[in-house]
Amino acid sequence: MIPNIRIQDIADILIMTFLLYQLYSWFRGTRAIQVMLGLGVVTLIYFATRFLDLYMTSWVLQELGTVLIILIIVVFQTEIRQALYRFSLLRYILDSHQETQHSQFQDIAETMFRMAENKTGALIVFQGNESLHDLMTNGVAIDSAISPQMLESIFYDGAPFHDGAALINNGRIEKAACHLPLSVSPDLPQHLGTRHRAALGLSERSDAVIVAISEERGEVSLMTAGTYRLMSTPTELIMALDELLRNETESPRITRRQRFFSNLLPKTLLLLGVCIFWGLITTRQGQITSVTAPVMLHGIPDDIVLLRTLPEDVTVQIKALSSLAPTPSKLDLTAEIDASGITEGTTAISVTRDDIPVPSGMTITSISPSTVRVSAEKKLRKSVPVKVILKGRRPAWQASLHAVCEPESVDIEGPASRVSRIESVSTEDIDASQLKRGKEYLKNLRAPEKHVSILRDTPVTIRLAVRDRRRR
Repeated sequence: MIPNIRIQDIADILIMTFLLYQLYSWFRGTRAIQVMLGLGVVTLIYFATRFLDLYMTSWVLQELGTVLIILIIVVFQTEIRQALYRFSLLRYILDSHQETQHSQFQDIAETMFRMAENKTGALIVFQGNESLHDLMTNGVAIDSAISPQMLESIFYDGAPFHDGAALINNGRIEKAACHLPLSVSPDLPQHLGTRHRAALGLSERSDAVIVAISEERGEVSLMTAGTYRLMSTPTELIMALDELLRNETESPRITRRQRFFSNLLPKTLLLLGVCIFWGLITTRQGQITSVTAPVMLHGIPDDIVLLRTLPEDVTVQIKALSSLAPTPSKLDLTAEIDASGITEGTTAISVTRDDIPVPSGMTITSISPSTVRVSAEKKLRKSVPVKVILKGRRPAWQASLHAVCEPESVDIEGPASRVSRIESVSTEDIDASQLKRGKEYLKNLRAPEKHVSILRDTPVTIRLAVRDRRRR
């Protein structure tokens, strides 16, 4: 039976589809998207095996899933940081990229082609809207104005910084000798060296624009969004940089309709996948199971003694809303009832859904019985003497002796009707024939009645003493 779809379910599906599409857009063409697709297939197989009651396969996939999550966090920690950064709305406030760099493009382009003629390798990164802090490592801060002399001195063969990348941000050379993440795309041409693979790797993970010069071929290449193209003239490079970096705010306005219908195929496939996934996790929706929950009272007033609770447990009917919820037979539920309002006599307390916490994905449909009856009485405390219980035949030499208890009295506490009629508290049985003068014995006290407690945790001390001495 198809479960009733709520407004919350539709919102749930749309939000998850949006999030998955954002991840797909950011990581498209990288190894991260391939891993995500593989995990999606494994997830579908896992839910299919659970639905078909393939216990061994579903158990193995569930155990592997725990390990895979840890491996993904370790291997793709950089991509995860970038994704979280892209989700952050504060980056538009904290990152300031208001200064345009178009005034420097001509000098940069002419310098790059001059170095290409001299077969001088170089790698220049233009930062976009996204931070490159986690992607560009081991850089040396420079914070210099852009000039042909500075660029040529950085990448001069034999200079300390010539093997790394220079970062241009806000119209200045911010760092040099930076290390970039290498691309792992299997489709790259074989003739591309480490410098170009590093440029492509950074472009795959950010919105940066990278210009690379090959010292072997004397070519100038432009990398962005995981793609590269050769630049034939300085004018072509200036136009490309101007289009990618200067005119970000002047790009044509995209209507909501165009935005909605762009990339329709991946959006449709993701929506279909989320719907299938939602259907799998709601296959148990509507199943109702009865579970017994013991009654636990808390908040009992200090001057009240609880005598009896009827019933001692209640039957709870639970409705599962998702297959992700635990099996009802494995639930350990407790009816935690507030008894702060009980008084002397019998009090009826209602049992509500709030008194029985259930896991997420489950809801309580009914509780039987809906009330419990609590019998209570006023609490009384008083001091009573301790009575030593001697068993067995006493030797003749003990005729002038008697058993002395220390302490001679203890405090008891319990229902007033029961405590008031208790005159003494007895020790455990003592074998009189084994007693010796001058020796002490430890014995526990016996509880006088049910619900009456002795306010002493340690045993009492028993010893023989002269009878006349005790009378004084």
